[in-house]
Amino acid sequence: MIVEQDDGEGAINIKNTDAFPVLLLTTLQNIKDDKETLLSVTPPAARVEPGKTQRVRFILTSKEPLKTERLARVVFEGVPPQQKGKSEVRMTVRQNLPVLIRPAGLEKDLAPWKRLTWKQSGNSLTVSNPSPYVVRLGQGVNTLPGNTAWTLPNSYILPGQTLTLTPDGNKTAGSATQVRISPATTWGYTVDSYDAPLSH
Repeated sequence: MIVEQDDGEGAINIKNTDAFPVLLLTTLQNIKDDKETLLSVTPPAARVEPGKTQRVRFILTSKEPLKTERLARVVFEGVPPQQKGKSEVRMTVRQNLPVLIRPAGLEKDLAPWKRLTWKQSGNSLTVSNPSPYVVRLGQGVNTLPGNTAWTLPNSYILPGQTLTLTPDGNKTAGSATQVRISPATTWGYTVDSYDAPLSH
């Protein structure tokens, strides 16, 4: 889900594929690394009949121009009606998706992971994101040669963020020249692994 500051809002259509009506609840969540609330959602609750679609809008509430991409999460919950006197159990369906908010005028970058800088110093690996882009990637990375495994704390690196990692299993990291990452596009699709240069 992407919200462009130029447009002031974004929207997504949610279809009820069940044979019964559901109450669609939509809530926004801030990520732990960015607590500022920049969006409101409408409608926060809606009854959706079987086979019907509900449009959910995300409206940018911040009037300040954004300088970097921002990341939040949206939770969609489909609550089925409880039928009295029936023994069947209907499950609540819950989906948690990322929402990317893009600043006005920021050029699109289809490979923002190439802007990350990686540095190894002994048994620590530091990654920095000096760009204005949120970089999405798999949490597992490997330094090459040697194939030492490291794990990022999240599946994203925010603009201006610097993270320092230690090898998985407290192993000793060998000398390496590259870092292999598994990047994802802005829309969350995984692409081929990428080998980034590693400085010391």
